[in-house]
Amino acid sequence: MQKTKPNLFERFFSRLLPFDHLILIYSWIMVVIIVNFARPLDRYVGILLFYLGVTLLIILLVQLFRPEGNRVGVFFRLLYPIIIMTAFYQVSGRLVHLFVPGFYDYQIVALEKGIFGGDPSLLLDRFSGTFLTELFSASYFSYYFLVPGLALYLFFDRRDRELKRFLAATCVTFFISYLVFIFYPVEGPRHYFSALYATKLDGPIFHPLVDLVIGRAAFHGGAMPSSHVAEALVVMLCAIRWYGRKAYFLVVIVAALALSTIYGRFHYATDVVIGVVIGAAAYWLVLAFYPLTAGSDRQQDITDEEIAREYVSDNI
Repeated sequence: MQKTKPNLFERFFSRLLPFDHLILIYSWIMVVIIVNFARPLDRYVGILLFYLGVTLLIILLVQLFRPEGNRVGVFFRLLYPIIIMTAFYQVSGRLVHLFVPGFYDYQIVALEKGIFGGDPSLLLDRFSGTFLTELFSASYFSYYFLVPGLALYLFFDRRDRELKRFLAATCVTFFISYLVFIFYPVEGPRHYFSALYATKLDGPIFHPLVDLVIGRAAFHGGAMPSSHVAEALVVMLCAIRWYGRKAYFLVVIVAALALSTIYGRFHYATDVVIGVVIGAAAYWLVLAFYPLTAGSDRQQDITDEEIAREYVSDNI
């Protein structure tokens, strides 16, 4: 029987990892959305070029590096989603009003008034002080270490299969969040209730750091859901699953982070709840469709030599 060598496309797709697929699918979904709905289109050329550039980046990474190769190359091959995710976030901020000219805060405020009798951040306003502000600001700031922290720990622990699953769950979490930002923009209590707070949050160290990051990186309209809480939950669930009791400390950190998003006036309680749902769903989906078994990586880690042995042009 004669087998043919794989063509260029077959070889390329055989090397894609699950998070590569997710990034490519999301990028092209956004390209389709922009081409069909963004007007005037010439205002969105830069965004289209960004998504096309991401596609090119993945092609180059797949061609240059193998997940089973030199560890320096593997570092970039596996961890590039962490590096580019901030860019995805920033681009989604430019699309907040693609479909909706305003914000949906009034709907969330009405819901929480019926549940809590008012907005939780306004209720917490009477208890605010320097100590609590610094404590919750430190909790909020810890988020920026959680995702790269677990990714690097898994990488240097040489648990590449777990790392791939964590990055897949991370992509699902962020991409769902970014799509909700676009279709259901919410500005958050710090904007919606800005004139109603009796006190100004302040602190000597962590609060200025949070203000600096928010001022430079956050965009107006990305409060629903809390992607911070969603991704922090993914970090916690993955770490506990793979490291057991050593990761239990993350329960306290993630709980404090969730509270800090409300105390700091960044999110409504509803944003946090939806973030928890998205993070838990992303974690479950990856575990369900990307099981951690020795055989499940065979196609993803396949090398050129293995392809050559499987596809031969000689008669056998």
